[in-house]
Amino acid sequence: MTSNNKTMIPLAFIGIMFFAIGFALGINSLLVPVLQGSLNISNAASYLIIAATFIPFLLFGYPAGLTIKAIGYKKTMSLSFFIFAVAFYLFILSANRGSFTLFLLASFVSGAGNAYLQASVNPYITILGPLESAAKRISIMGICNKLAWPIPSIFIVWLIGKDVNKIGISDLEYPFLIIILAFVILGIMAFFAPLPEVKAEGEDAPADNVADESNSSGKTSVFQFPHLLLGCIALFLYVGVETVSLGTLVDYANSIGLANAANYAWIAPIGIVIGYICGIIFIPRYISQATALKICSIVAIIGSILVVITPSDISIYFVSLMALGCSLMWPALWPLAIADLGRFTKTGSSLLIMAMFGGAVIPTVYGWLKDACGAQQAYWLCLPCFLFILYYGMYGCKIRK
Repeated sequence: MTSNNKTMIPLAFIGIMFFAIGFALGINSLLVPVLQGSLNISNAASYLIIAATFIPFLLFGYPAGLTIKAIGYKKTMSLSFFIFAVAFYLFILSANRGSFTLFLLASFVSGAGNAYLQASVNPYITILGPLESAAKRISIMGICNKLAWPIPSIFIVWLIGKDVNKIGISDLEYPFLIIILAFVILGIMAFFAPLPEVKAEGEDAPADNVADESNSSGKTSVFQFPHLLLGCIALFLYVGVETVSLGTLVDYANSIGLANAANYAWIAPIGIVIGYICGIIFIPRYISQATALKICSIVAIIGSILVVITPSDISIYFVSLMALGCSLMWPALWPLAIADLGRFTKTGSSLLIMAMFGGAVIPTVYGWLKDACGAQQAYWLCLPCFLFILYYGMYGCKIRK
């Protein structure tokens, strides 16, 4: 088997797992408006569903790293799918009992599964090949991930035969049973997948190894890497604003009275996929990962401004431009932040997974702002987030001491 084939087979399996990540997160796009209609809760309360999905990244990011050290990447991936299956069973119980508290618990368990899966697949795909081309590999995975976001809403609407504003929580049991079966199959598939264990350069080097060529030589703590810590902040903000762009579209379309609101779930993923395709073509042959991050930050800044200053029925399409800007942020932020960590790579990856807690905070703040000043004006929240990410791409990623 050639070296290329040895890489392509793991890429195919990891692509399936990235699709599963997007599917599990995309379910929130449907749950938010459904819970608002069925349980008569506020916007801020309904967005707690998204918050509950991302809080586990903060709580389980480090334990996930320890799990990977103990049982390896592949078995951790398999474990995550069984956690997902448990989460969707809890969703069924939540729907049967009409309990918002149980919905939050189910979302939390789903987030735990996502935390374990993200903690394993992201560093795996980053160090599977050369670091300078990591953004290209992550871009390929990102296409699998983002195309999955709108699938739950469209699949459930099609399966039930009702528009989003007519779906009640009692309609969710049958679709969720199908999803549980799919996740169990994926868990078994992941366990037997031909995925070799991989390690970053210098990962096995002892603390006093002078031959260690990474930036970790002489370091005693992961907190001695400023580029990693600033990268965690940038990732916190990025995950938050990308979740807003992906997770609010159905609710936003519903809020401004657009027909067939579920169809608008495609707007952001299309923008992101276009960006990922550009990443595959241009990185690293024509532009560096840092340059891609700067370009995307500027595009996202322009998009976030246009979303709030144009008429609402037009502004929803500019969410796609904001999402286009988000596209290469993850592929660029991840390798930039874990560069030169050496033996601290797994711990640094755990910190980055914990930073995904931004997906809990930023959308919740969006929900509060929506209650206070309306859905469209709430998108102003994204602007300062993108400005910090631009700073990281220009200066923060270069700080090594």
